[in-house]
Amino acid sequence: MQKYRILWADDEIDLLKPHTLFLEKKGYEMVTVNSGADAIEQVETQVFDLIFLDENMPGMTGLETLDYIKSSKPNIPVVMITKSEEEMIMEQAIGAKISDYLIKPLNPNQILLSIKKILDNRRLVTEKTNMSYQQDFRNLSMAYSDNIGHEEWVEIYKKLIFWELEINNTEERSMSEVLDNQKDEANSNFARFISDEYYSWLNEVGVDKPLLSHELMVKRIFPQLKEQPVFFILIDNLRFDQWKVIEPIIADYYTVEEESAFYSILPTTTAFSRNAIFSGMLPSDMAKYHSDIWVGDDQEEGKNNHEFEFLKRQLKKNRLDIKSSYHKIIRTEQGKQLMDNVTNLLNNDLNVVVYNFVDMLSHARTDMEMIRELAPDESAYRSITKSWFLHSPLLDLFKRLAREPIKVIVATDHGTIRVKRPVKIIGDRNTNTNLRYKQGKNLNFDSNKVFAVRKPEELFLPRLNVSTTYAFATQDFFFAYPNNYNYYVNYYRDTFQHGGVSLEEMIVPLVTLSPKNA
Repeated sequence: MQKYRILWADDEIDLLKPHTLFLEKKGYEMVTVNSGADAIEQVETQVFDLIFLDENMPGMTGLETLDYIKSSKPNIPVVMITKSEEEMIMEQAIGAKISDYLIKPLNPNQILLSIKKILDNRRLVTEKTNMSYQQDFRNLSMAYSDNIGHEEWVEIYKKLIFWELEINNTEERSMSEVLDNQKDEANSNFARFISDEYYSWLNEVGVDKPLLSHELMVKRIFPQLKEQPVFFILIDNLRFDQWKVIEPIIADYYTVEEESAFYSILPTTTAFSRNAIFSGMLPSDMAKYHSDIWVGDDQEEGKNNHEFEFLKRQLKKNRLDIKSSYHKIIRTEQGKQLMDNVTNLLNNDLNVVVYNFVDMLSHARTDMEMIRELAPDESAYRSITKSWFLHSPLLDLFKRLAREPIKVIVATDHGTIRVKRPVKIIGDRNTNTNLRYKQGKNLNFDSNKVFAVRKPEELFLPRLNVSTTYAFATQDFFFAYPNNYNYYVNYYRDTFQHGGVSLEEMIVPLVTLSPKNA
């Protein structure tokens, strides 16, 4: 165990000798003083890992000593000790960022617990987390090896995310590689599950199936309109793990009524999955019934320019004569303008807000070396997402809406996965450019690493010509052409992509929030 040095300041320090001897036997080096002035002198000349500070000392009080120590050595944890349970003293001490608060008479084990909580926290958390994950490892492996359904896959994915976030908070992250291998194995099994079940979800009546993109509005958003105004906030490209890191921030203002998931349709891209949400249709039906606003892979026009029109047509189809708005936020100024207009929006029944930042982050990470350096892995990617959210107009919007008697629903259109392994594919010059799915004629690829769809109409995908095939990359594979193969692979490996079949791309968050202080 690391040798820790502890300073203890108390005007009755001699009476505390049994406690200091107890801590010395536990391996801690103790330095004792009987005044605030002596404590400050020690702090200025020596290095300490922790300070115990009596609040009620003659001369310089504990709170005055605390203020001085925090101004000169803000990173030293301080435990305030007092005989008083007066609320004002507690609040002052907590406001000065103490690490713990103990009330006399002291118990040796109470003191030891406080020390371990502060100084040994990360080591103890690491040991417990690693042990618990190892115990759960076999349960998870057995679960996704069985013949399970879509709900079980959601629970498995949530459990993997839970362990990923827990392990991320441990020292050295020694179990990360084991977890990465388990996630890859889970994704391999998930790809087989989608290959076996996806057709029946779209074609068979009465089959047990998950909520899919094109059903989201009619099954989960529209029913909420009967009770109160709804703000539907869609954060593009938001993975479940990214939701979990911003959830604690939102939880300060909202009660999470329900945290569930739905499955993004294939391909897991804006053109298909997000347009399916707003149109309430699968892609081939969009192309058939809304040919005036549907933009296919063979067209250069932006694929998400008609979302509000899709939404208005879906509202009309469902005979919902309501007041609605749609806002797409790409730049910070647009987010601020939306904030300025919130009072007016509260008169609407439905307000849809699409935030594109997370999607732009994934693309920027591909194209900009600096972003790659800032976000080399999933952990850093989550960290950037959280940092953006903390300083974004979106958080300001959440705070503002938290004062109103409304419902807020948060979702996304699809997730994203960090691609690591290339799979060669050959196609003609009209084949689309997405790295996780390809649509074209005469596609040639390794079918063991790809979910291939030879009859697109069976999965309600538009067919551009009689020989159109769709190929979806699974696990963490990405497509690469043989021409200039090495450059292409080196450039795109370890980038975040979407369009294919993986837990990260297909199982996405759907969260219903109620303001706490409306």
